[in-house]
Formats: sequence, C-alpha cells, structure tokens
Amino acid sequence: MKILSLIVGELGVNCYIPYCEQTRQCVVIDPGGSVDRILGLIKENNLQLKYILLTHGHFDHIGAVNELKEKTGARVAVHPEDSEMLMDPAKNLSSFVGGEPINVSADIMVEDGMELQVSNIKLQVIHTPGHTKGGVSYLGDGVIFTGDTLFAGSIGRTDLPGGNYKILIKSIREKLLVLDDNLVIYPGHGPSSTIGNEYASNPYLQSGEEFL
Repeated sequence: MKILSLIVGELGVNCYIPYCEQTRQCVVIDPGGSVDRILGLIKENNLQLKYILLTHGHFDHIGAVNELKEKTGARVAVHPEDSEMLMDPAKNLSSFVGGEPINVSADIMVEDGMELQVSNIKLQVIHTPGHTKGGVSYLGDGVIFTGDTLFAGSIGRTDLPGGNYKILIKSIREKLLVLDDNLVIYPGHGPSSTIGNEYASNPYLQSGEEFL
C-alpha cells in the first residue's frame, strides 16, 4: 500500500489516497474539498477509485464527496451514528460557514471491527467517538488514519454537537494508544506522528484527572 496526500478545503483537511501499486485501485479518505485536485492526483497516478471513506461527518471532511462520487462511481462509507449528519447541513455545520449547504448520502455503514479491502489494501474500522458520535479511525498496515480524533500533540475538539471530552479521551486511550508504538498516525489536520510519540508527549493524554 502506498499513500498519496493533499491538503484540501478552507480548514486545511488532510485528504489521503491509499492505493495498491499492482492494481492501481485506491480509496480516498476525507475528501473535504478541492475535488479537481483530488481527481487530478488520481488521474496523474493512473488510479481507479473504489471507496470514499469518511472518518466523520463534519463539512470540512465531506465537501468533495458528491462530485467525487458522481464522477467516479465510488461508494461512500461512514459510521451509522454520523450518517444523519451527512444529510443535514445544520448537523454537518455546512449551513453555518457561508458556503453551499452540503447534503451527502452514504452507501456503506461501517461498524467497529469491520474490515474493508481493496486489492491489497486492508483497513480495519475502529469506532473512536468523542469528536462526533460516529467518528472512526481506519487501521492499515503500519498506519492509522485518525480523522479529528487524535492529532500530533493534540486531540479533536469536543465543543460541537455530538462531542464529548471524556468519551474522546476514552477512545484514544483504550482504542488507539494500545496499538503498536511505531504505528504512523495520519490525522485529519496537521503533521503525521506515531502512537508512541503521542503516548509519551501529547499534553492532553498525560493526566488521568478526567476519570477522578
């Protein structure tokens, strides 16, 4: 599995394109905008898009979904607890940011532990609620795509509808920090990191006070 990436949209979302070198089949994770750039990268690398995988339903991660789906026929996957958010501009927050309201429908509902496979790409779904109720991370071979759950040196915000700080910390500690220290984290915003780095130095994960 190889991974292409680009930063899209006004909020600087990391959009990832894992692909199989042999078959050239790929998935796109969190196409938040800049659909022409995403399609250009797919074409430039002679790739065939099979799935659009969403880590959660906020507008900045789904802005290019409809056009990408229309032009490629790719199927859209999201956790069921965020599926309603996709279809409601108020819930996905697109109605509050001055742009075109976003309404997206999903084709596949992913659940915790489900494995998605495209050629030699295998991604396991890990339900990591807290930023949103249906937030997920996608675990691959040596990598994990964490969306807005876990960043390099930070964590996702929890002050938006469906957010919950204690649940987010629980998700990170019990589902992510237990993974291999060398696992590379590809977050929804900002630079990459590793599980080991975040376990050792992320300031939001050093205290147990939230459980007292």
